[in-house]
Amino acid sequence: MSADFQRFAIYYTPPADSVFARAGAAWLGWDAYQGCAVAHPDLGLDLAALTATPRKYGLHGTLTPPMRLACPLPDFLDAVETLAGGMGPVALGKLRLRPMDGFLAVVPDAQPRALADAAARIVRDLDPYRAPLSDHDLARRRKAGLSARQDALLLRWGYPYVMDEFRFHITLSGKCTPAQMADTLRAAHAWFDPALAEDHHLDALCVFGEGADGRFHLVTRFAMRG
Repeated sequence: MSADFQRFAIYYTPPADSVFARAGAAWLGWDAYQGCAVAHPDLGLDLAALTATPRKYGLHGTLTPPMRLACPLPDFLDAVETLAGGMGPVALGKLRLRPMDGFLAVVPDAQPRALADAAARIVRDLDPYRAPLSDHDLARRRKAGLSARQDALLLRWGYPYVMDEFRFHITLSGKCTPAQMADTLRAAHAWFDPALAEDHHLDALCVFGEGADGRFHLVTRFAMRG
C-alpha cells in the first residue's frame, strides 16, 4: 500500500497499545495504525465537526511535515531507519492540554531542548530526500501570513515551523470560538487526563504516508536506539 502514497511525513505518535493512542484515535475518529475510522465517544460535543481538520493526520506531533520524495521510497525508509538507530529517545516531560492559536493541542509543560535539537536533526538529515516545493505549495504555505524568518525557513527546508520556529504540539481540534474552546477543554480533560498522566517519550520515528483518501496512515515505526 505504501507505494500508493503521494507524500510522507515523520511524526511522533504514541505506541499503538498505549492509553494515549487509543484515546486519540477515538477522539479524532481515525486510527492511523489500522488505517480505519473509529467511532467518536459521546462527550456531549459534535466531535465529528470539531476534529474534521486534524482527523486526516491521526494523533501525531510533526517532526518533518508531509513532503514528496526525491528518491525511491526504500531509500527514504533506509535513511529514516539509519537516523533513528543513531538517535536516543527524548523525554517529553509532562504533556498537557492547551489552547493554541484557536485550536486545542497537547503540548509539553516546557519544550525540552533535546526535543528541539532532535527535530532539527531530523529535518537536516532527511532534507536531501525531499523534493522541492511547487509554486502552488509555496503559495499555500504563505497564505498563513509568515514572518520573514518563517518564509526563509520555508524556502530552505520546505516548512516554516522548523529549527528556531519549532513548537511541538499534537493537534486535537480545528479552530474553535471561545465558547467552543471552553466546552472542548472540559470534554478533553475528562477524556485525556488519564492518558496524559503517563510518562511520554519520543522513542521512535514514525513514517506516515498520505493515501488516496487524503488521510495519513502509519507506514512503519523505527525505534530510536542511539
